Amino acid sequence: MSHVVVTGGGSGVGAATAHAFAEAGWQVTIMGRREKPLSEQGLAYQICDVTDADAVRAAYEEARVARGPITCVIANAGAADSVPFAKMTADSLHAMLDVNLAGVFNCWQAALPDMKEAGGGQMIAVASTASLKGYPYVAGYCAAKHGVLGLTRALALELAPAGITVNAICPGFLDTPMTERSIANITDKTGMDAQAALKQLTKNNPQKRLVEVDEVAGTALWLTTPAARSVNGHALSLSGGEI
Repeated sequence: MSHVVVTGGGSGVGAATAHAFAEAGWQVTIMGRREKPLSEQGLAYQICDVTDADAVRAAYEEARVARGPITCVIANAGAADSVPFAKMTADSLHAMLDVNLAGVFNCWQAALPDMKEAGGGQMIAVASTASLKGYPYVAGYCAAKHGVLGLTRALALELAPAGITVNAICPGFLDTPMTERSIANITDKTGMDAQAALKQLTKNNPQKRLVEVDEVAGTALWLTTPAARSVNGHALSLSGGEI
């Protein structure tokens, strides 16, 4: 039985993806920092901060013992801070790099021995259109997400002989709590109402809407099917044609 680890699995994209895999018959382990949202999913879970490599390895070992070797990792945990570049600090930059880039590195590397022993597997990052273009006021987030795409492309080449595919899913603004926080931030700083703030976030999407979590979940699941066996090193843009 195939075993997938989904980080940031307590809400939003992570939760939707975990449930999609469970419904498809996978063994699923979700991971996150807070127990309450994880426990509410009705799935096996491990409390884990993806920025802590030792904690990731320990959580993987417990998951492995309970549900078997890990052959797919959905590195979904992430965070975004909005701040003008002039007000950024080294600490704020490192915070974005730690969770959005180092977190992906930690979660993929910890699963590598299982995948090599199995003769294959899938490493999937839930990245962002911020991996593909710049956005103002989120320079640290964009830098980290661009790094995820570089890591994806490098590992795709390095690990292909082992039968492992490495891909990044790059959605635009999603209908998730993170986007709700972005809207609240815009309204707080500009006095704009929530509807106008939402319009600002969706203006670059030709479909003029937020991306739904099931779209990301379905793409991740497809990447594990035989139909996607040659899809490797790609940035799959889910953005209504924005990029």
